[in-house]
Amino acid sequence: MDYYETLGVGKGASESEIKKAYRKLAVKYHPDKTNGNKEAEEKFKKISEAYAVLSDKEKREQYDTYGSAGFHERYSQEDIFRGFDLNDILRQFGFGGASFRPGGGFRTTQGAGGFENFFTNAGMGGGCAGNGCRPQPMKGEDLTYEISVSLDDVLHGAEKTINLRQNGRDNNISVKIPKGIEAGKRLRLTGKGSVSPTGGSAGDLYLKINLAPHPVFTRDGEDLHMEKRIPFTEACLGTTIEVETLDGKTFKVKVPAGVQQEAKLRIKGHGLPSGPIGNRGDIYVKIAVQIPKKLSKEQKKAVKVLAEAGL
Repeated sequence: MDYYETLGVGKGASESEIKKAYRKLAVKYHPDKTNGNKEAEEKFKKISEAYAVLSDKEKREQYDTYGSAGFHERYSQEDIFRGFDLNDILRQFGFGGASFRPGGGFRTTQGAGGFENFFTNAGMGGGCAGNGCRPQPMKGEDLTYEISVSLDDVLHGAEKTINLRQNGRDNNISVKIPKGIEAGKRLRLTGKGSVSPTGGSAGDLYLKINLAPHPVFTRDGEDLHMEKRIPFTEACLGTTIEVETLDGKTFKVKVPAGVQQEAKLRIKGHGLPSGPIGNRGDIYVKIAVQIPKKLSKEQKKAVKVLAEAGL
């Protein structure tokens, strides 16, 4: 399921646009409006799941990074709805809550009660209702680990193995680095954190991405920047330079006569991907004109001739 498509918004939609889209659909498919229509119930569950993810900054970041399939490998239904108070949201929209009857179908609460059984009885995980619930075991502690990736990893994606010492022993953990990953992003590995002291589920492992420096390129979003130095004469007369891309392709780029210091030339579509399936950015070549620190006698004479000619 594509959450953006489910809510009818684009991937770049703002928080307010996502909320507005969900409200419009909730008004249409809420059980108060659909009188037990099964298709409407399913639609309401789907738009609520989409909103639970896209309205949460961290979950949305993970969804955008991994895509739908990768996201659901890392997030269970319980994870998706953890910390998501759908009753409170619906009350803001002027609705009551809703839950499933034990035999199936919706029971609305007309502004009170909650969604305790909504996702549990629907087979969507999480929650319990009534006074007979037992306290849930405490979840293990979440861990954060920093991992360094190269521009090649960002371009192609990669699989890395990290070594963590947990509970007195070394653990090797494999992690997939998606294409287009940005510095500062966090990857979540469910259940790879600390073991619960009370028999509950293990915590999660968060991997914070650091970008290793590259000898040629610097990164700006999906674009790559580099510098190319050329002699003063070539800046005046024009020339052709060779530029090798990150993936080993070589381009001949024409530098026009009279190019100015720090002018930028673009190689379109050979930068970094915007995500696992996104388009690639561009390469920008900044021209640096070399001014020699020392001149030979012949060079000085030539420069004087140029100066007398008004150059």
